[in-house]
Amino acid sequence: MAVEPRRIAVLGAGKIGEALISGLVSSRSREPAEIAASCRRPERAAELAERYGVATTTSSAEAVPRSELVVIAVKPQDLDVLLGEVGGILATGQTVLSVAAAIPTAAIERRIAAGVPVVRAMPNTPATVHEGMAGICAGAHAGDEHLALAEDVLMSLGRVVRVPERLMDAVTAVSGSGPAYFALLAEAMIEAGILLGLSREISTQLVVQTMFGTAKQLRDERMHPVELREMVTSPGGTTISAIRELERAGVRAAFLNAIQAAMDRSRELAAEEP
Repeated sequence: MAVEPRRIAVLGAGKIGEALISGLVSSRSREPAEIAASCRRPERAAELAERYGVATTTSSAEAVPRSELVVIAVKPQDLDVLLGEVGGILATGQTVLSVAAAIPTAAIERRIAAGVPVVRAMPNTPATVHEGMAGICAGAHAGDEHLALAEDVLMSLGRVVRVPERLMDAVTAVSGSGPAYFALLAEAMIEAGILLGLSREISTQLVVQTMFGTAKQLRDERMHPVELREMVTSPGGTTISAIRELERAGVRAAFLNAIQAAMDRSRELAAEEP
């Protein structure tokens, strides 16, 4: 089977799969003609074809041939069925990029042709607005060139870091689940604003923009969180009064324990793989 450089097959067109297609097309990292997508429902395939101009099919086996990169973007519970369909037709000239949560590279390697390089990725939901964060790692047969290919594609969704696979559960706990932590914090702050007399609309605007601006400061100005916190915290002021209550309530320890629990659960899920 001849592999076409730059051609990508996206198997599974849920939120992350569609975000990847959207990012590749909008960034012009790939032309629509270089992307094939598979999804089970014909109406969904037609929707993606119309929206992005990519080739679509309801058969993953039809999307895989000739693709340099094959992206597995299905839910973990659907992985066995998908690999049963395409595992035998993958070739060593292709690279598999899996974004299936908590699935080790070895679990995929056992189900596909021998020697096919596998890269595992853990993106997060801000990928849908092209501001995501992904960690990637190499499987047994993947090298720098395969990681570079995965990075090139995933950068259309945001930013990418490389980690050894033993740290992928930590990535899952910190950034994979991270949006839920921030959403919970936003929810609590919005409710606090309402308690203090603000309308829900105004409170939401205040909280969301404050979170966005703070994240942008930390990233773009490369500020340490302690530096930013101290910059806002005046002696005897309102901020230190609030932080005293947060520390008294054990918020810092709660985050440490919560993220540890998320990592432990990720490891449990990985261990359940046959």
